[in-house]
Amino acid sequence: MKDQMHNPVITHYGDGETLADMIADALKESGKSLAQLTTRDLATFDEFHIRGRGATLELATRMNLSMDSHVLDIGSGLGGPARCLAEVYGCRVTGIDLTPAFCHAATTLSGWTGLSDRVDFEQGDATRLSFGEDQFDAAMTIHVAMNIKARDRVYAEAKRVIRPDGIFAIYDVLQGEGGDVLYPVPWARDSHISHLATTDQMTALLADAGFKLLEVTDSTEQNQSWFERMASKTAARIGSSAGSSAPPESFQVILGDDYPEMVKNQVRNLCERRIRTVSFICRV
Repeated sequence: MKDQMHNPVITHYGDGETLADMIADALKESGKSLAQLTTRDLATFDEFHIRGRGATLELATRMNLSMDSHVLDIGSGLGGPARCLAEVYGCRVTGIDLTPAFCHAATTLSGWTGLSDRVDFEQGDATRLSFGEDQFDAAMTIHVAMNIKARDRVYAEAKRVIRPDGIFAIYDVLQGEGGDVLYPVPWARDSHISHLATTDQMTALLADAGFKLLEVTDSTEQNQSWFERMASKTAARIGSSAGSSAPPESFQVILGDDYPEMVKNQVRNLCERRIRTVSFICRV
């Protein structure tokens, strides 16, 4: 654990245990009561990927979920997608994340929304899962592998823990044809912790891991439009008065003062096709 605490990925996302308190303060500042929170109230924080809850629900429709399903969320972050699936489908979700602060906050946020009985989170490494073989009915990973160099081990581990005929759903940021990524971006402030694959590389990696690829969906254009709308709203609110900061309900609470620059670069990277967003639905 000591070595993990010096991991640059953990440092990027925050290595303290006050994240839940920061989110609580931001929610209170926006007029929300912690005693009456819904998962939608938290979506601006915990659906930490492009197009947020909408993208989570689209991915979930392809996972063959029911109330009896046990789902693994690899790279669960603040737990938004896990809570979304538990709420909508009534299933159980176990999340693992490398960042201890995210796991602590995810557990706290689940208590706020009354979903602690259906979701749980633990610190873990996606390349060395602690679970037994064939333990989950399905698994998902959303905007995670951009920070992982050893993608092959991530997908091999996912294959190992998903039961036969189970679904593995991936929604990721991939390398585009438009050139090198402009930094900082939400997943990295520079190239040292950024490990993007192309669509062709992903297809090969998933096949090598033993998955049967059912669907590949490129959502780049759709997500570009979404991000441009979100960036415009953020820029308008940030620039509404001299010296103002980002609105309290934004990812800036997590990523810090350079978040607005990350947003601008993300939009430009999408527009110039330096990155693409692609989903993969696989069967064990």
